[in-house]
Amino acid sequence: MFKSLQWKIVTIFVLLVLAIMSVAGTFLVLSVTNTYYSLFADEMDSIFTESFIGQMEAGTVQEQGEEYIQELLKAHTARLGIDSYRNYYVISANTATVIDSSIPYEGKFPMQSQNLITALSGEVGRNINPQAEVMDYAVPVKGQGFYIIYVQDTKEELNTTVQHIFNIILQAILLGIVVSLLLGYVLSRTITTPIANLTQKAKGLAEGEFESKMEVKSNDEIGTLTETFNDMSSKLQETMLEMSTEKNKSETILQNMTDGVMAFSTDGSLIHINPTARKMFALSDEEKIEFDAFFLGHNVDVHLGDMLYLEDYRYVEREIELEHITLKASFAVFEGEQENTGGVLVVLNDVTRQQKLENSRREFVANVSHELRTPLTTVKSYAETLLDMVDGTDVPVTFINIILNETDRMTRLVKDLLVLSSLEQADQLKKTEFDIKVLVTDVVDTMKLVAKDQGHRLSLNAKQSFETFYGDRDRLEQLLYNIISNSIKYTPNGGRIEVSASQVFGKVTIKVKDNGMGIPEKDLKRIFERFYRVDKARSREKGGTGLGLAISKSIVDAHEGTISINSKVNEGTEVIITLPMMKPEST
Repeated sequence: MFKSLQWKIVTIFVLLVLAIMSVAGTFLVLSVTNTYYSLFADEMDSIFTESFIGQMEAGTVQEQGEEYIQELLKAHTARLGIDSYRNYYVISANTATVIDSSIPYEGKFPMQSQNLITALSGEVGRNINPQAEVMDYAVPVKGQGFYIIYVQDTKEELNTTVQHIFNIILQAILLGIVVSLLLGYVLSRTITTPIANLTQKAKGLAEGEFESKMEVKSNDEIGTLTETFNDMSSKLQETMLEMSTEKNKSETILQNMTDGVMAFSTDGSLIHINPTARKMFALSDEEKIEFDAFFLGHNVDVHLGDMLYLEDYRYVEREIELEHITLKASFAVFEGEQENTGGVLVVLNDVTRQQKLENSRREFVANVSHELRTPLTTVKSYAETLLDMVDGTDVPVTFINIILNETDRMTRLVKDLLVLSSLEQADQLKKTEFDIKVLVTDVVDTMKLVAKDQGHRLSLNAKQSFETFYGDRDRLEQLLYNIISNSIKYTPNGGRIEVSASQVFGKVTIKVKDNGMGIPEKDLKRIFERFYRVDKARSREKGGTGLGLAISKSIVDAHEGTISINSKVNEGTEVIITLPMMKPEST
């Protein structure tokens, strides 16, 4: 009960009253006490004036000096306020013997009071000590003898007055507590009732009740809060309706997508999967899925930790071969709240038909290329025979040379197509272990002669040592010949071609840079397409088939590497090849 705001306000009221009454009572008691002390001292000062003290000192010279002092004091008993709690004593300063008093007293008087000690030194002792049990006043009288007039008050009247004041204060405190309880309860209700209504409304909002509005009953802060709450309720209702619409739209899209969609949290647990993805993997609704175990079970080399914490793996693509279909899986990391990593999204595309079409295309190209080799060889043989027979005849030699040149070009084209077809089959690679630095050096040394014929300067920078590389040496040699020969062909005479090789973090990087004619930016995106030429006439003039870079990319892809080209027209071209240091499959 006392944890509620209402009772906290009531408690504050009660504590406030207690604090005020306690402070006021304390000041009142101290004020009365100090006033009583001041009145006592002033009253004694008004009686024991210099003339009165001189009169007593003159009386001590007479034979009956002590009786004279006694009679004089008795005459001023009323003024001294002598009663049951206030008395006076006439004490001999020499012997501390009580000569006379307002109450019966015999023997020596204890000279322990500070005022008595002051009087013994010849001064009036009027100091008031609030901590002492009594109030006193001591006056030295020097004449024929040395006497001390000592007035002592037991503070009984003061204590009675203070006790009476305390009782009044206590009654006032009790009355104040009752009044503060009543006022606190009534006033707190004016604050807590609207807050309680807001709380009930907030609970209703949490349960989806947006329709009802709260009545604004005041123009104060509570009224402003109520208006704000009503506005918030309306806006929240609109937002929830929009979110619900968007959610239903998203759910409908996901449910009816032809692509499969899976979402995983950062701990690898499945967040969402649409029916298409369940159908692709033949999953039941009750089956639990964990990222690493699920995809490793389907021979997909993707790890959740790599995607979450390695920048190079924020987006990856993999092919998944299932029993009845082939899937292309795109893995992407998505962000959650406050730009933190939310998890991994997987989009699955059924590429079974495309895969079959691609395989058919490859088989067709391979078969056609293979079938063309025989007739091309026959045509070339007959053309050469005709060329040998033209002597002494009217047959133009130019026609036969054209037939031979075109036959040679067709033969090169068929040969390149066969190479591409073989590269598209990963098992056609003949991988061995070799020193890739030696390979690059041999190719550059061989191509230096070709470059020198055109006035080029071909250089190699490969100073560091390399680990043993595992791959198809012949294909990589063909790759380097293609790239370097392109630089030689498309660099004006007297150009500069630089080849560099390095190994960093298990990857070999080979760069071929020239200062040739360059490639327009619009052509860079299509440069690796088959039969694509930047300058078709110039490429045919140089003897190209349009398949060199396509073959180069296929060789790099077969080794799970990357190839990219940076180029600017009339400034030069740089080809960057990155190959992973793969290990033999047996290891």
